[in-house]
Amino acid sequence: MEKAAVLVSFSESGADDLRLDSLTRQMREEFRQLDVADVQAAPSETPAPEGARGIEFAAVGQLLVTLLGTQGLTGIINAVRGWLDRGHDAPRSVRVELGGDVLELSGASREEQDRLVAMFLSRHSGEEQPWTAGAQP
Repeated sequence: MEKAAVLVSFSESGADDLRLDSLTRQMREEFRQLDVADVQAAPSETPAPEGARGIEFAAVGQLLVTLLGTQGLTGIINAVRGWLDRGHDAPRSVRVELGGDVLELSGASREEQDRLVAMFLSRHSGEEQPWTAGAQP
């Protein structure tokens, strides 16, 4: 079965790197409870400091989730929506990228999130579903 890599990026308004790292670690543990092959910190695109040896820096607020095919994608989406809902103190946003296709969720209404999620999932389930305004996913 072919593996699929999903890059999940988290942000929270006003969060410093320490706070974002803590939130990301919590989500890493939550993702590990799902039907996924692997979850790890996404490698940073920022080069390591000169003289650093054997250290690969991780991007703060990003996780790389390896799925078997697209199994587990719905679980990932449900988990990030739960994370968004728990952000009562500060606005949160999340970006999910799979095969160059991006789903961004933030301050959208629940109905708009439902619509965006349904379209994203249908593109990756292999079953294109027509979408009409007001339809339930």
